Amino acid sequence: MKSWLRKIFNSQFPQVKRNVIPPRPPEWKLTVSDLFREMKEGKRDLIGQQEAEWAKDYEVSLIPAHYRFPKTGDLYEAKIDQEISFITLWSAPFTGGGSGIIRAGERIWILSETNEKTAGTYAEAENYKAIEQRMVSDSDRAAISYNGFSLVVKTIDLNEKFRLIETGFSKKRFA
Repeated sequence: MKSWLRKIFNSQFPQVKRNVIPPRPPEWKLTVSDLFREMKEGKRDLIGQQEAEWAKDYEVSLIPAHYRFPKTGDLYEAKIDQEISFITLWSAPFTGGGSGIIRAGERIWILSETNEKTAGTYAEAENYKAIEQRMVSDSDRAAISYNGFSLVVKTIDLNEKFRLIETGFSKKRFA
């Protein structure tokens, strides 16, 4: 029965071809930040999908082999006061963000599904409201389409500036 259905549906619906990105050239030495800096400097008009993938792959290649990559449900504690980036989330086709200070002892948990190896990921603060108030502007938080914020943390920073507290953490514990 399955083979019969497969024959019918596969013949009616053409296979979607996905863009296959060629491997990163060995001489590629640009990070995502480098690409954005080049755009700001007027050296490029846009960042293509291929260049973005190569830049992310290059960034992952810079991470020491013994470092732990983040996994969904990991709970980390900041070892030191440090600057951290964040994005603002909106109920609109828009995003924003900035940076702020996360203090020693504050905890974050990895909420995004992560690849096995990633240069960085999204995290949520355990004391979400206090950090949101400290980092996100009053005008953003008051906007009708504002829908929260997420911290953006690099894998290297998780290994050097944070301490892994536990794995399999659930937001339900502090919601």
